[in-house]
Amino acid sequence: MIRPPGFRGAAFGTAREGDGRRDPAARRAISAALGIPTEWASLSQVHGAHVFRAVAPGMLGKGDGAFTTVPGLPLTVATADCVPVILEGSEVAAVVHAGWRGATAGVLLRALEAIAAAGLTVQRAAIGPAIGPCCYEVGDEVAARFPGFTAHTTWGTRSVDLSGYLASQLPDLAVWRSDACTYTTGSLHSWRLDRTRQRQVAVAWLPSG
Repeated sequence: MIRPPGFRGAAFGTAREGDGRRDPAARRAISAALGIPTEWASLSQVHGAHVFRAVAPGMLGKGDGAFTTVPGLPLTVATADCVPVILEGSEVAAVVHAGWRGATAGVLLRALEAIAAAGLTVQRAAIGPAIGPCCYEVGDEVAARFPGFTAHTTWGTRSVDLSGYLASQLPDLAVWRSDACTYTTGSLHSWRLDRTRQRQVAVAWLPSG
């Protein structure tokens, strides 16, 4: 597990830990390692911008973001190239799944707005492992949606810095960013690399006590 420094309830899984959303044994092992309950709140991810407020574990529905004020309630998303983002405050924890469609739809901003509308404050954000601009080849129509955040892959084609784009939406927060690229790091699943159906999980929770 990757634990961002300075965060109380944030962890990004690797391929080694398995997909805790779908594999009960993996979820139990991850929960034991993190000291959290084995019942999580999760999403049916659709590459959109809907954000839920979670008050209990279980499937929240179709969406790509969730936040909670319930101590000890783990929230999770699963990724294999898309960007997992964890938001944390003294009274709130949130998790966001952002591919290019969700990012341009404003899923991260929607999460921040939903949290603010609930009278809560986010203090820090962690951007987990995702495909990097070194490898995230896109067409011109996608690149045009990310002005200022286009780049080139190591093989010379157009790419996008998706994590950088999301970080730019967090100007008032302390932001930690993983430097691991899912495409090139062998310990992470990458759909772009081998069309895997496997995913690693990101988990956010508000510590009890």
